[in-house]
Amino acid sequence: GQSVWGPASQGGCNGGKCRESLAEPLRHPSGRRGRRSEAVWMCVPGLYQKHVHTYRILPDGEDFLAVQTSQGVPVRRFQTLGELIGLYAQPNQGLVCALLLPVEREREPEPPDDRDVSDGEDEKPPLPPRSGSTSVSAPVGPGSPPAAPETPTTPAAESAPNGLSTVSHEYLKGSYGLDLEAVRGGASSLPHLTRTLATSCRRLHSEVDKVLSGLEILSKVFDQQSSPMVTRLLQQQNPPQTGEQELESLVLKLSVLKDFLSGIQKKALQDMSSTAPPAPLQPSIRKAKTIPVQAFEVKLDVTLGDLTKIGKSQKFTLSVDVEGGRLVLLRRQRDSQEDWTTFTHDRIRQLIKSQRVQNKLGVVFEKEKDRTQRKDFIFVSARKREAFCQLLQLMKNKHSKQDEPDMISVFIGTWNMGSVPPPKNVTSWFTSKGLGKTLDEVTVTIPHDIYVFGTQENSVGDREWLDLLRGGLKELTDLDYRPIAMQSLWNIKVAVLVKPEHENRISHVSTSSVKTGIANTLGNKGAVGVSFMFNGTSFGFVNCHLTSGNEKTARRNQNYLDILRLLSLGDRQLSAFDISLRFTHLFWFGDLNYRLDMDIQPLLRVDQLNLEREKHKVFLRFSEEEISFPPTYRYERGSRDTYAWHKQKPTGVRTNVPSWCDRILWKSYPETHIICNSYGCTDDIVTSDHSPVFGTFEVGVTSQFISKKGLSKTSDQAYIEFESIEAIVKTASRTKFFIEFYSTCLEEYKKSFENDAQSSDNINFLKVQWSSRQLPTLKPILADIEYLQDQHLLLTVKSMDGYESYGECVVALKSMIGSTAQQFLTFLSHRGEETGNIRGSMKVRVPTERLGTRERLYEWISIDKDEAGAKSKAPSVSRGSQDPRSGNRKPAPTEASCPLSKLFEEPEKPPPTGRPPAPPRAAPREEPLTSRLKAEGAPEPEGVAAPPPKNSFNNPAYYVLEGVPHQLLPPEPPSPARAPVPPATKNKVAITVPTPLPHSLPIFVSLLPHPSPRSPSDSVSESISSSLSPTPA
Repeated sequence: GQSVWGPASQGGCNGGKCRESLAEPLRHPSGRRGRRSEAVWMCVPGLYQKHVHTYRILPDGEDFLAVQTSQGVPVRRFQTLGELIGLYAQPNQGLVCALLLPVEREREPEPPDDRDVSDGEDEKPPLPPRSGSTSVSAPVGPGSPPAAPETPTTPAAESAPNGLSTVSHEYLKGSYGLDLEAVRGGASSLPHLTRTLATSCRRLHSEVDKVLSGLEILSKVFDQQSSPMVTRLLQQQNPPQTGEQELESLVLKLSVLKDFLSGIQKKALQDMSSTAPPAPLQPSIRKAKTIPVQAFEVKLDVTLGDLTKIGKSQKFTLSVDVEGGRLVLLRRQRDSQEDWTTFTHDRIRQLIKSQRVQNKLGVVFEKEKDRTQRKDFIFVSARKREAFCQLLQLMKNKHSKQDEPDMISVFIGTWNMGSVPPPKNVTSWFTSKGLGKTLDEVTVTIPHDIYVFGTQENSVGDREWLDLLRGGLKELTDLDYRPIAMQSLWNIKVAVLVKPEHENRISHVSTSSVKTGIANTLGNKGAVGVSFMFNGTSFGFVNCHLTSGNEKTARRNQNYLDILRLLSLGDRQLSAFDISLRFTHLFWFGDLNYRLDMDIQPLLRVDQLNLEREKHKVFLRFSEEEISFPPTYRYERGSRDTYAWHKQKPTGVRTNVPSWCDRILWKSYPETHIICNSYGCTDDIVTSDHSPVFGTFEVGVTSQFISKKGLSKTSDQAYIEFESIEAIVKTASRTKFFIEFYSTCLEEYKKSFENDAQSSDNINFLKVQWSSRQLPTLKPILADIEYLQDQHLLLTVKSMDGYESYGECVVALKSMIGSTAQQFLTFLSHRGEETGNIRGSMKVRVPTERLGTRERLYEWISIDKDEAGAKSKAPSVSRGSQDPRSGNRKPAPTEASCPLSKLFEEPEKPPPTGRPPAPPRAAPREEPLTSRLKAEGAPEPEGVAAPPPKNSFNNPAYYVLEGVPHQLLPPEPPSPARAPVPPATKNKVAITVPTPLPHSLPIFVSLLPHPSPRSPSDSVSESISSSLSPTPA
């Protein structure tokens, strides 16, 4: 064959004809040009729709030619190549496209007649030499110089425009040996290399002269004086120079060119600045927005003795200057005079939040001579108090001398987009604006450190969606957030973006997905996850879309367990633990699809997710902020005023009760810092039948610790010692057990010996015990208390016969540090199910010289649980007295504190569900002062904000459906002692009522506190009589 054919419409062709050097690599490995007796006589490569298609032309036994084409097309035989080309130049003959134009064959030197062409594979072209090193072959003899390094001789290299490759090739093949002999003879220069370099750069002289001449003209536009150096270089004649002189001259010109370019920019800037109009120019590069000074109107909380002081106003204005690092206290006098005091960030020692009065805050200031003073302020609302605290924390963090942050802010967003593109403006989602617990307008624009967006039924492409998120954040914050990870499963997506300053703090990024659709093979339902390390803190994020349908609660529970077991995230060394124990902080969010267990009657009962969590079926010991926003599903698209109860399905009409399907939960290691600052939904994004949900979190993080005293020596080694461990495991087996210990502070995991005692009072449970002789002494890699107080120990109880885990748990070392043993008590769980309890006695011994520590930024704010005597003495800064979670959510039942004996008191009487005995529930919280005052009819104290409504569950607030009378109940006479409930306005959503209800009216969902926990079997009449007032039809 004398020519190779291919499509002429592709970008790789030059004028419709491709060089054969470009087509040659596409040939079949055995398609070497040569004798007719080869198996493959010729190839026809083609580039079509970004794919390379190669067709082999094969001669058969009778020397007829045939082309291997697509399956199903009959093979045709040709006597000559011209007949073959004539047929396949027509369309639809079995090739991806018809042959169009011939490709001319390159001319090659004919091989000598006596050369035997082998039938082997084509020889590979030589690789280019590595930069910075040269490969030299071994010399032939002792006196012969080494051969020059080989260089590639591809056609592209030989056809370089300035012939540099040819010059270099000539030097390496010819003059290289002469320079080498000169160096061996004692020469200090390489004349042949210098001459080669000068020849190669000769054309560069004229190019630099042209550039300098043009830049000199441009320079005179802004400054009449030209550079004397440039003028001298352009005017001087170039006498004959040696190669070394030519190189020196070229280096001088390049240096002058560099300085000249910089000088032109400065001249132009000065000229434009002097002649510019007064209006400021828009900067070409946007910088991050600065936080303006924020002012808060407060009142000083005074004691009875202070009230006797007449003439002093108790109204203050607190001005927070985050950028300047100052707090200004401005007091207004009655005679219009002002008295102010300025405190720098380092003189603000502590913030103390009142737990009883939600809008009260104590501030401890440093006075002269290490004396402190505490002032208690009453804010307008609890939200204003939280905004003030966030700004002061931001100020302390901004001006801290620490290189690494102690605390970061995390935004979590989840949205079922309903397979519809998002609207142009989703700012309310990014800024946590809408219904529920939202941020104050003072802090709403402060950018978060990490943004995590989880979406379901997202039909937008991954790249387009990521660009949309980054563009929205840049428009909002003027920061170019960096994408860390993007994971998709069909239309389920999770994207993680971080501030540019944190990009280098992220490591060990991992992604995974699990399908839970039909037969666990379809990805329309399932989960996607991302995990990473932020310095020394591990994070996990799971976005899921569980099975839909009111009646499919059990299926959703199974979806959760499958995801918990199969999602592959985090440290692989912790494969013995499910993902709920692999991370310091795990966030689980998405369209969980749990509905409300109610029929079409006008009474909203309880949420399925809370019912399943109460039964310990799903999300064991996860947390969720109190819900104070309306159900996020199912709305009429295009509106947020009406719920759509009926949905047309192929199997009939489905009734969808308004539900909180979209949720955000989290689970963190014990004794870590995490606070939920906002949890709500938007009310202005109406493209989907779901509303986007947001949550923002303040999360404590640890840095990669570097000990100032170096690695631990034998003399100052820290030790983790156990006195005893006792566990109750759910099993009917009577085998022996052992414990494995995992932690990042250990070089490798450790194992105990088998238990030395065991007993059973119940056939379904076994009590196993280990004495100190059976337990190992663990040696942390670092002995500093500042490092150890952030570490955690993971334990798994395994059987000796099958090495199967019967339960896992996590223990914080922070409370175990000391010279005396401390008690620990927690639950065992395995694959999302509670399997037992474990308690023990241990201590962490730290050398005296490594006891130094520092205060974390999140420890700077404490909770004042007992305000008795607060005026007389400010509480000391103590990590043990802080409970950052207590002011933000109601603890789960498993977090209740109880004596050790209570947990193991009656193991022989398990509950009917088969779960091990749980600790008793915590005592109900003391009724807030404001609630008692309202119940007694006393006036509310001035400045005391009403606390948010609470309920017996740790989520959500209860809703009642107003406006529809219930026919089954007799009308209740109005009680004179009870005032009618005013209609809600903020969280009121009209619902389309199904037709079976007679006298149907629009139903409204309003946020009301529920007085006590209710079971589904409670009387409907009692609930209505206590919550509803009849509305006439």
